[in-house]
Amino acid sequence: MDKTRLIPKQKAWFVIGLGIVLLVGAVLFLNGEVWQPLFVIPEKASKSDAQPEQGTKSMDKMPPMEGMLMSERRDMGPAQAYAKVTPVRQQLIGVKTAVVGKQQLETAIRAVGKVDYDEQRIAHVNLRISGWVEDLFVDYTGQLVRKRQPLFTLYSPDLVAAQDEYLLALRAEEQVQDSPLPEVREQAAQMVQAARDRLRLWTITDQQITELARRGTAQTYLTIFSPIAGHVIDKQVFKGMFVEPQTKVYAIADLSAVWVHAEIYEYEVPFVRVGQSATLTLDAYPGESFHGRVTYIYPYMNKEARTLKVRLEFPNPGLRLKPEMYGTVVIRVDRGRKLAVPDQAVLDSGIRKIVFVAKGKGLFEPRQVTLGPKVGPYYEVIEGLVEGERIVTSGTFLLDSESKLMASTSMMGALGMGGIKMEQAQMGKMEMPGMKMEMNADD
Repeated sequence: MDKTRLIPKQKAWFVIGLGIVLLVGAVLFLNGEVWQPLFVIPEKASKSDAQPEQGTKSMDKMPPMEGMLMSERRDMGPAQAYAKVTPVRQQLIGVKTAVVGKQQLETAIRAVGKVDYDEQRIAHVNLRISGWVEDLFVDYTGQLVRKRQPLFTLYSPDLVAAQDEYLLALRAEEQVQDSPLPEVREQAAQMVQAARDRLRLWTITDQQITELARRGTAQTYLTIFSPIAGHVIDKQVFKGMFVEPQTKVYAIADLSAVWVHAEIYEYEVPFVRVGQSATLTLDAYPGESFHGRVTYIYPYMNKEARTLKVRLEFPNPGLRLKPEMYGTVVIRVDRGRKLAVPDQAVLDSGIRKIVFVAKGKGLFEPRQVTLGPKVGPYYEVIEGLVEGERIVTSGTFLLDSESKLMASTSMMGALGMGGIKMEQAQMGKMEMPGMKMEMNADD
C-alpha cells in the first residue's frame, strides 16, 4: 500500500479532533463558568489498565466521581445533581429566593350553594281513619298557617261509632259507682280508658275528648288542625274528597331556618369541619351576606363531578331565603401558623416534589420534600425543610434542567466516556478502554 495515500486521511482525523476540543471550550465559555473537570483523564492509559480484571464492571461497583455533588434520592425518579449557577446567570434567568418560615395559613373555600327546606322542620298531615272532607279551610299551596289552625273537617262513620262507644262507657261507669263490688267498678273504668285510648289513636286530642264528654253526644264532623306553624308546600286534599290513612293530605314547612347544600372539590375536603362558620351571598340581595354554619358533611362523593356535598344551616328572619335560590357559599378555614413554602417554589413531577435550596457560592441543592395540602398560595411543609433555609421561588425550571444536565454529564463520565484520549484521534487511531479502532483509506 502507498503510505502517501494515508497522509490526507490522518490530517482529516487530526482536524476533527481539534474541532471537537474547540467546540467544547466554546460551549463552556458561553455558559459563563470556569470549567472544572468532573473526572480525571489519565495522561497515559495502558491496555492493561483499560481491561477489567474479571469481565465488565457493573455500574453499582463503580466508585463515586470527584467534584460532583449528587442530591440524595429517596425514590426511583430521575437523577439530579447540585446545580451551579454564577450570579450573572442567576440574574439573567431570574432566580429569586426566599427564607423558609412559618406563615399564617388561611384559605377561603368557595362553592355554589342551593337553598333548600330544613327536613327537620317539615310536618306531614296524614289521617288514621277514612272519611269524607266536608269543610276545607286551607285550600291552596303556599298558604301560611299557624300552629293549631283548623285545616279541614272530616266525616267518618268509624269515628262516630268510636265516640258513641266512649259515651256509653262513661254512662256505664257512672251507673256502677255505687256498686258494692270493686271488681265491677274497676271493669267499668277499664272500658272507659280503652274507649278513650282508641280515640287518641285516631288523632283525637284530649281537649276534644273532654269536650265530647261534656256535650254528651257524638260529633258528626271532626276538625283536623295544623301540627306546626309554617307554609303549605304540598296539598293533596279537596272538598268532598274521600281520604284514607295512606293519603298524604298536607305537607307544611317551617321556613324560620333553611338548609343550603354546597358542593366542594375533593382537595378541599380536609379543610371542612362541622361547626365552621360560613357566609352566603345571593344576586337577589347584592352587597348583603347571610351567616350560617356547617351542620353536616355527607359520607359519599359525587362520582361524576368528584365533589362532596356539604350541608349548612342559615337562620331565615323575614323569610328572605327562598328554597331553590342559588348563591355563593364561602367557608373560611384558619390553619394557624405552619411551616410553609410558596407554591411556585415546588416542582411536582407526579412522583416526587422538589424544591431547590440555596447553599451559597452559586450552588443549589435539589431536595425532595413532603408537603401537606395547599392553603391559598402556600404549601404546608411536613418534611424536608427547616425554618431559616433559603429556597428558590423563581427560575426553578431552569435550575431543574441544569441539575439534570449535570447529573447526565456525571453519568457519561462514569460510563468511561472521559477515557478517550484526544491525541489518539490523530494518525487514524482511536482507543477506548477495552476497544481499539484503526481507520485507513482502504476501509
